[in-house]
Amino acid sequence: MLKTRILTALALLPLVLGCLFFAPAWGWGLFALFALSLGAWEWSRFASYRRDEMVCFILGFVGLGAAWLYLPLARVWAPIVDVLALVFWLLVVPMWLRRKWTLKRKWLSALIGWLLLLASLVGVTRFREMQDGAWALLFLLAIAWVADVAAYFSGRAFGKRKLAPSISPGKSWEGVYGALVGVTLYALALHFAGAPLFAKIHLAALLPLVWALTAVSVVGDLFESLLKRQVGFKDSSNLLPGHGGVLDRIDSLLALIPVASALLFGYALWMA
Repeated sequence: MLKTRILTALALLPLVLGCLFFAPAWGWGLFALFALSLGAWEWSRFASYRRDEMVCFILGFVGLGAAWLYLPLARVWAPIVDVLALVFWLLVVPMWLRRKWTLKRKWLSALIGWLLLLASLVGVTRFREMQDGAWALLFLLAIAWVADVAAYFSGRAFGKRKLAPSISPGKSWEGVYGALVGVTLYALALHFAGAPLFAKIHLAALLPLVWALTAVSVVGDLFESLLKRQVGFKDSSNLLPGHGGVLDRIDSLLALIPVASALLFGYALWMA
């Protein structure tokens, strides 16, 4: 299994980084749309759609995504998507996790799925279009990766109090604290090294921001874990050998990227 995971990662990493750094903006957008379309297929499995419902859901997302990428008028969606994503991840999902809601109503499942996937597409394309956007986006994505690695080792070493035993028994509060320490050191290093985006934000704002994004990434991970547990899936799919599915790999990012996009671009708009 470890060998399979490594081989899959080695195959995918050059593709992702190549598209991020060397493809034109439209090429990166197309790659992101394709990857998220695979996530749309996996979401349709969570919602237990019939084949025709699955096709309609996926085509609906592809249509929304293509409109965002290639129709200039669609850019007016951004503030609406930002607000909806913030409300969903900061208010709705914590309540969802507490009350263990399920994806029972198929029309509501479609609206939620479209929102989550479109908000991620909006976020990754907006950051990519910034000055030094490829580096800024990579450093932003790495918040979730640093948090995940730090949480793993901290949880292994000190984990005693379970974070959400009925959803993800392996996660602990000590792992969360380790993640916060890890991303703090990571953000400080990038800030003082003059990294794109991170160097432009004052530390008094940067540290609370990365702490909030770390918490949101944990919420995103728990949310996908709950959906999988409710439908009896170990992984969202088997598309990525050794890694599960696309949503398994981007569950934290589905929350982190839209929230970061909403906060940072919203702040820029406010200050303009």
